[in-house]
Amino acid sequence: MAFVDQVKINVKAGKGGDGVVSFRHEKYIDMGGPYGGDGGHGGSIILKVDSGLRTLMDFRYKSHFKATPGQNGATKGMTGRSADDLVIKVPEGTTVTNTDTGQIVADLTEPGEELVVAKGGRGGRGNIHFATSKNPAPEIAENGEPGQEFNLQLELRVLADVGLVGFPSVGKSTLLSVATAAKPKVAAYHFTTLVPNLGMVQLDDGRDFVMADLPGLIEGASDGVGLGIQFLRHVERTRVILHMIDMSGVDPENDPYEAYKAINAELAAYDPALLERPQIIVPTKMDMPDAPTALEMFKEQLAADPEVPDNLEIMPISSLNRDGVQDLLRRTADLLDVTPQFISKDMEPETDQAMYEFEDPDAPAFEIEHVDDDFWIITGDEIEDIMRRTNTAFTESLMRFARVMRKMGVDDALREAGAKNGDTVQILDFQFEYEE
Repeated sequence: MAFVDQVKINVKAGKGGDGVVSFRHEKYIDMGGPYGGDGGHGGSIILKVDSGLRTLMDFRYKSHFKATPGQNGATKGMTGRSADDLVIKVPEGTTVTNTDTGQIVADLTEPGEELVVAKGGRGGRGNIHFATSKNPAPEIAENGEPGQEFNLQLELRVLADVGLVGFPSVGKSTLLSVATAAKPKVAAYHFTTLVPNLGMVQLDDGRDFVMADLPGLIEGASDGVGLGIQFLRHVERTRVILHMIDMSGVDPENDPYEAYKAINAELAAYDPALLERPQIIVPTKMDMPDAPTALEMFKEQLAADPEVPDNLEIMPISSLNRDGVQDLLRRTADLLDVTPQFISKDMEPETDQAMYEFEDPDAPAFEIEHVDDDFWIITGDEIEDIMRRTNTAFTESLMRFARVMRKMGVDDALREAGAKNGDTVQILDFQFEYEE
């Protein structure tokens, strides 16, 4: 299966069902009164973490998701059926971002975790709710609310405790295959690994952790060169970094010291905080004849570099004959025992709310725009929401809407803005004449 770790989707929750205008018409029951029921709620759209998923591949073929609307109300005061929620499964480690605002809404990391990303509209009220002593038979009903609609970006950052980083062909996949039950492709050419591979390390003392073999970085990866920038984001979740360096000497152009500096430079360019995490230098392919000499020279170069920390750990291994592998894994587990989970700044949700909410509490109830000499447009979330819920097929519903506008101050605002009798006023796609 192809590995996809970034997708953009559109989600639209279901509209609420409309309330209805109906009256009781039964024999021998005079003045039965209003009998119209409410509409059902529209379906919400929910993201749910599925531990069995490892990629966002499914979203490559479907990027628009629309929930079912609620049913309209019925006579006899019957409420329409509410629609079922649409549940969309995502892998662990999925970050959800609103692409229109840039806001990170949630970081979904726990199995079974759910997030409502678009809330279904409420059902409209039927005329049974609007009866009063002054108006015992109202022809007033509400339309259902539209469901929320958002453009989202889903970004997968694999969940791993330990990340293997290094230039291509340094032995990351080989170590993963030796340390875990994973079976990554291993071959003697660069960029054998094209996608992150995960494996579970299980030690004899009962400890275990997840290890990720990340595709090889090259110099310039943080600027988009090679495959690196595509997968650097996956390093962000790791708590311990195993920095693997080829000591075989097979490639004369491969200088271990320069490779170490280059990879650290790419990590720092992507996120300087990555260098603050525990890092073990892992010289690999120590079974090769020239490897011991290359390792000694490498250590001397590190000792002479003032930028290299004095407490840097170096643990050479040979995955081929498994020398040093168990010691490395045990030391890695020790570091994990004392290392907290890191959260990058750009991955922190900007709100603790589990519900998608983007309304601005300071936004005005309405705004008036004078488009032409005798044409005015009224906009605003509150006034538009009331307009959507007004059933314009009934005069009483329109009169109720007019009273609401007057109470909100729309009439006074139009008058102050210079509106005259007979001018056309538009809210959404509904037009009416202004009269003082």
